[in-house]
Amino acid sequence: MQYTLLGRTGIRVSRFCFGTLTMGPLQARLPVKAGAALLVEAASRGVNFIDSAELYRTYTYIREMLKKVPREGLVIASRSYAYTYEGMEESLRRALKEIGTGWIDIFLLHEQESRMTLKGHREALRFLLDAKARGLVRAVGISTHYVEAVVAASEMDEIDVIHPLINMKGIGLRGGTVGEMEEAIALANERGKGIYSMKALGGGNLLSQIQEAFQFVLDNPNIHSIAVGVKSREELEVDLRIFEGLEVPEGTFERTRRYKSLLIESWCSGCGTCVERCRYGALQVVKGRARVDPSKCILCGYCGASCPQVCIKVV
Repeated sequence: MQYTLLGRTGIRVSRFCFGTLTMGPLQARLPVKAGAALLVEAASRGVNFIDSAELYRTYTYIREMLKKVPREGLVIASRSYAYTYEGMEESLRRALKEIGTGWIDIFLLHEQESRMTLKGHREALRFLLDAKARGLVRAVGISTHYVEAVVAASEMDEIDVIHPLINMKGIGLRGGTVGEMEEAIALANERGKGIYSMKALGGGNLLSQIQEAFQFVLDNPNIHSIAVGVKSREELEVDLRIFEGLEVPEGTFERTRRYKSLLIESWCSGCGTCVERCRYGALQVVKGRARVDPSKCILCGYCGASCPQVCIKVV
């Protein structure tokens, strides 16, 4: 496993970052002990960087992992949609309590879009800066699918870390091209920001090109770490072998990976909440039931988190 410093934060992270969204309640819904066992296995292979979010509801997996893996040496990242001082204070309090830790290494403003959204989250950022001064957070930053937000965050001294979406096909990318996102990431790195990317496999849409897709982000010298969602030990083995430059045995991909899709259960009432939540226009209500356009869906599962009837999931 290779390690690198996350910009000027002084935080040393593995190039492979274990993304917990895939195994959590919004997607694979692994039992807590099974998910924690995956995290323990990853740690035994040298992975020290874990990515979560308040939305993902995966804090309990990390808490269970910490029963077997020392907290020191691990880097835990999370994020929240909170935009007020008090709201972000509650989000951090919840993360600390549910994970069972005294600090979160990296805490981000979730899904920032532009200079305007960053301005609208100023009070939440102010709390995170106060929490950093108190030692409750080591670094603060943003996650985003938007080129403009990366550029804007690059210009802000108070931002330490940027978590942008980038993949070789631009799946899920907003407000620019792949080349423009690469330029924005290069600018952020030049200005000392820590960069760990997301959606290298386009939410599963690039699984048939997994080696090429991973190599695209691994070859970018401005990306310090890459968050990858994992839901099985076999997937973890394939991913780590690619990251470590090792050969993947023939037939392994077929045994361990399959295409994902968005399942909308028959009891969907067509309330439209998921349509409002989707930033990609992939959902619409047709004849009283939600329908998905696979060509637009990035399989993030965020629509499922908003569904009041719990009838949407990534499978």
